[in-house]
Amino acid sequence: MKRFPFFLLAVVLLLSSCGNYQKLLKSDDAELKYTKAVEYFEKGDFMRASTLFDAVASYFKGTERSETVLNYMAKSYMGQKDYASASEYYKTYVKTYPKGKYIIESKYMIGYCYYLDSPDARLDQSATKSAIVAFQEFLEIFPESERVPEANKLLDELNNKLAYKAFLNAKLYFNLGNYLGNNYQSCVITAQNALKDYPSNSYREELSMLILNAKYEQAVQSVVDKRIERYRNTIDEYYNFINEFPTGKLRKPADKIFNESKKIVKD
Repeated sequence: MKRFPFFLLAVVLLLSSCGNYQKLLKSDDAELKYTKAVEYFEKGDFMRASTLFDAVASYFKGTERSETVLNYMAKSYMGQKDYASASEYYKTYVKTYPKGKYIIESKYMIGYCYYLDSPDARLDQSATKSAIVAFQEFLEIFPESERVPEANKLLDELNNKLAYKAFLNAKLYFNLGNYLGNNYQSCVITAQNALKDYPSNSYREELSMLILNAKYEQAVQSVVDKRIERYRNTIDEYYNFINEFPTGKLRKPADKIFNESKKIVKD
């Protein structure tokens, strides 16, 4: 019972706060709205902050404060984890103030917003590709920025994600085998493209092993007149594999494929 008045007090304060905020929204005092927007932002109330900044954006358009409002707007949406909206405000800032005081941060944050929106590798990777393009542009324009190491780190992570997606696709083709066509060849092409497009990815050995396995399975399941040629291609691929991964974790299964292929060719 003694705690009940404190609950009522909290409700009264909340209602009072909401009432003051509604009055503020209806106010014509842009300076007051801006001041309160900054206060809300600093308190972490990003939704109210973004609403108030949006309300005064047109008032300050063309003034020195306009770019600050845009920057606050982008950060407010970042605070709400609405990365799509945040990226649009950062893009607007870059377009409007190409030499502005927040230009380096804004250019970087465009890529970072896409990075945060990048989904699991099994899903559509449009955001991942947009992030890569944005970070590459950032590195090209601001090669001396202190954010360069972080941008490079995130770029590596994003490229790895695309390489992993390619690995999953190649593995799917491999598992399909000869179902409704030669999926082993599709596996080889997909894996080879991944190695070419993402040369520094973390899945090189797995992708290379998929290529070797797919070529071997093509030989095993081949028609007679193409069998020897395909086993020889498998052997060539084995040498490519061990040249790059002489002590790799997949050396043992690779050696097994080589020994079996060599035996067939010799016979």
